[in-house]
Amino acid sequence: MKRFKASQKFLLMALLGSFSAGSLTSCASQETEQETVATATTTNSMNITKEPFGTTPDGQEVSLYTLTNKHGVTAKITDYGGIVTSLVTPDREGDMGDVVLGFDTLKDYYPNDPYFGGIVGRFANRIAKGKFTLDGQEYTLATNNGPNHLHGGNIGFDKKVWQVEELPGQNALKLTYVSKDGEEGYPGNLTSTVIYTLTEDNELKIDYEATTDKATPVNLTNHSYFNLSAGESKDILSHLVQINADKYTPVSEELIPTGELAAVEGTPMDLREPQPVGQDIGQVPGGYDHNYVLNGGQEDMTLAATVYDPKTGRFMEVYTTQPGIQFYTGNFLDGTLTGKNGEKYTKHYGLALETQHFPDSPNQEQFPSVILRPGETYKQSTIYKFSTKEDNK
Repeated sequence: MKRFKASQKFLLMALLGSFSAGSLTSCASQETEQETVATATTTNSMNITKEPFGTTPDGQEVSLYTLTNKHGVTAKITDYGGIVTSLVTPDREGDMGDVVLGFDTLKDYYPNDPYFGGIVGRFANRIAKGKFTLDGQEYTLATNNGPNHLHGGNIGFDKKVWQVEELPGQNALKLTYVSKDGEEGYPGNLTSTVIYTLTEDNELKIDYEATTDKATPVNLTNHSYFNLSAGESKDILSHLVQINADKYTPVSEELIPTGELAAVEGTPMDLREPQPVGQDIGQVPGGYDHNYVLNGGQEDMTLAATVYDPKTGRFMEVYTTQPGIQFYTGNFLDGTLTGKNGEKYTKHYGLALETQHFPDSPNQEQFPSVILRPGETYKQSTIYKFSTKEDNK
């Protein structure tokens, strides 16, 4: 994997910035669709570039946007699914590396990718049997995970082309998608907006909003898989994870919550102190794929989780206004997917920390409500913040 110092990259950016926009022509990203001859163009924000990323099977043109901050941290985001295709951050030596899983080309993102980096909706996670009852009416959703509904159905939000608006001066992208009444079985026309902001504090901030004209469940999240070693380690079992949760939601064999809020204490689910992912994963049937009930979560921004890679010193903090977070350890990755730079994504190659409401909430009255009604606005925010440490202190 090609590496370079953050300071070297920032110096190069500064030199390029000294030329006028009219005289600067940027080369196409190596991560652009291989069949597309692309030339990146500088947009109205000097920190954002846009380039072609290919065409969907139904003929829609897709673009790739790159956000860059003053430290040389970059986030690449495509309007196809709002996918974060790349997130480059420095390690403790200042060497830059890509810490999210993904693909080099658009065509690899369909039809069978495991939601790498996408905006998941209309409802993230599972709904049992693909059915729920709302205001006395039963709704039937697509069942795409055995007998259950997962991550919005057959063609969820991560497989839609979103409209993109650049936000001048904010180093941010605003993505909008209108989900029509009846899409994947859901009621109501739902308008969703997601704003990605790359801050100068090395944060990728994600702000979500949604409105509807008919009552409907809403539960949006980002499904990035992280490997903070940037590929130096072929699994995340040595990553130290901490989750700020005294309870979690136990699940059935089909990964549907039983309805119980169980204490983590005395179980392999207890991650209240940082510990290697691999320490207790063997005691968790199938690996970690569970929703944690965050302490103090919902509405107020809360430190939900941290991840530390001892090998590179990268440290990630996850803050959210959501009541839960799904911890998933890439249990279903099996080496059949070839990702960026020819990497084979094998079991546990990456981990996901999906901020969310609880799975199957439309069928679990005791869980926090996920029902959005006309006149209301769904809002939530999540921050992934990156830094480095010498050790886990």
